[in-house]
Amino acid sequence: MDMEPHAERIDKGDIGAGFKKGNVGALARAISHIEENLQSTHSLFTQLGVTGTEPSWRTGITGPPGAGKSTIAAFLAKAWGKEDVRTAFIAVDPSSDRTGGALLGDRIRIDEAFEVDGVYVRSMASRGSLGGLAQAAGAAADLCAAFGYGEVLLETVGVGQVEIDIASQADVVVVVLHPRSGDSVQAMKAGLLETADILLVNKADVPGAEATARDLEGALNLAGNASVPPVLCCSALDG
Repeated sequence: MDMEPHAERIDKGDIGAGFKKGNVGALARAISHIEENLQSTHSLFTQLGVTGTEPSWRTGITGPPGAGKSTIAAFLAKAWGKEDVRTAFIAVDPSSDRTGGALLGDRIRIDEAFEVDGVYVRSMASRGSLGGLAQAAGAAADLCAAFGYGEVLLETVGVGQVEIDIASQADVVVVVLHPRSGDSVQAMKAGLLETADILLVNKADVPGAEATARDLEGALNLAGNASVPPVLCCSALDG
């Protein structure tokens, strides 16, 4: 797994030199820099030669707390990594009220799952953003793409906000839901179903998963949208 070292003070010149040499620590510092100095993103990108149009496929994973978003992401990253596809995972965590940093709840679970070379894991604090993503998440994804990660996973914070920012940052949006928990109703209220390209009812081994999938399909068909996303049942634990 490509892991960033502990943060340290370093100037942008050193970041640029390391970034161009493929030093993952420099990537980590570049992301930290834009987290703390979002207004300097353009100047840093110019220095690093990042255009923001570097090719990558971006998969957004959103849904309510406890639905299994991190486990789904871990499964995807491991599968891609084993196929030698370099993958960056950006997990947006709730912010600590005391420090403003990420609480890292998801990161602990991800670290246990990601043991595949070529997978880079990064947690970012939401810092009060109400759209589910950190303000610097898009720029962080651009940096990862420029660094050579062909797949970028973006996971929203998952604390019940209207998490629709992901639609503007991802090529495909996966909405993960619990079976029989009322999440489908909340997702409709939040507009998540309108942003979904794929709906996953996780924990397929739990009674009610197939019924939840049917309810979602019915709701989508009644909405009369031009395109209806597929509704799938899955188990994040066994793939």
